[in-house]
Amino acid sequence: MDARPARQDYIATLDLLRLAAALAVVFFHYFFRGAAAGDLADGGFADVAPIAIYGYLGVNLFFLISGFVIAWSAESRGWEQFAIARFARLYPGFALCMTISFAAVACFGAPLFSTSLAQYAANLSMVAPVFGQPFMDGVYWSIFLELIFYGWVTLAMATGAFRNRKLQLIFAWLAISTLNEVFIGSRAIRLLFITEFGPLFAAGLLVHHLHAHGRSRPALLLLAAAFLISSCTITVTQQWMLEAYGAAVPTANLVAANVVMHGALIAAVLLHGQISSSSLTLALGGLTYPLYLLHQNVGYLVINATTPLAGGWVAAFACVALMLFVSSAIWHYFERPAQRMLRIRLGQAVEAGRLRLRRTTAQPAE
Repeated sequence: MDARPARQDYIATLDLLRLAAALAVVFFHYFFRGAAAGDLADGGFADVAPIAIYGYLGVNLFFLISGFVIAWSAESRGWEQFAIARFARLYPGFALCMTISFAAVACFGAPLFSTSLAQYAANLSMVAPVFGQPFMDGVYWSIFLELIFYGWVTLAMATGAFRNRKLQLIFAWLAISTLNEVFIGSRAIRLLFITEFGPLFAAGLLVHHLHAHGRSRPALLLLAAAFLISSCTITVTQQWMLEAYGAAVPTANLVAANVVMHGALIAAVLLHGQISSSSLTLALGGLTYPLYLLHQNVGYLVINATTPLAGGWVAAFACVALMLFVSSAIWHYFERPAQRMLRIRLGQAVEAGRLRLRRTTAQPAE
């Protein structure tokens, strides 16, 4: 098999799939979790809650998509460029959305929410629990796991293992995930190797490998294994949801949902030629990150404030529309220029560091 990746064009269907995942999470928070956790002071939406509860699986779909996109990005860059691109992609939007959430909670959060400058300062690092502070918004836990995943990919790229030993690395990751989730149960291992969600990231990596390099038996077998393992680990949150919310998705339905999510990723890749990239698909994909970061706590505050005036249903759907509008504006007017500037500045800094290193290590001519 040719080791060189095939030519890859922009896949607009992935942006649409990413938007679907983000909206699923939004509907989970607004139409199920808000009432179940007591964050919607004016009641909930009992009629749709049994459906909305499935929306949390949008995060699982995000992880699947992330595996594909990260593999794509890693094969077209050196490790330094990859790290710069990931930082530029994540940090500007995170910093702005987290600041907006902090300001909203600080000004209007009581009595539901509270915050502090110490919490804000810790969250600027994107890894607030490392500094003993909670995340500014509950959804940030998944960003933390993404950072761990990016770190492992960067290390694999820097050592050459990502290019030369990718399938072996995925096999080892799946083995560690299985051992920990089935036998060991270590929280430290779960965090370090993302063993609960690792099979989802791995499946995305493998779908990309098959897309870029063509079908091979080892990759297909690993993809089947990743799917089977993820069908087991997808039930890990059941007990937690029962304790926290008094409800959880049945196991059979979780496995069925896992089939749908894997099928959706594969279909988005196979059908990429059916939907052409455009400014609209770019915008829809671009707004998903700020939408995901911003919608939860700020959304609860908006819904609570407007429900007495317009009723719960109008307040909730108006909030969804507001979040889409604000997220689109953040992507267009802030994220895109900030990302471009960061990539240029950090790229220049890396190149300058290389030049200084060469001058320092260069031997004087005899």
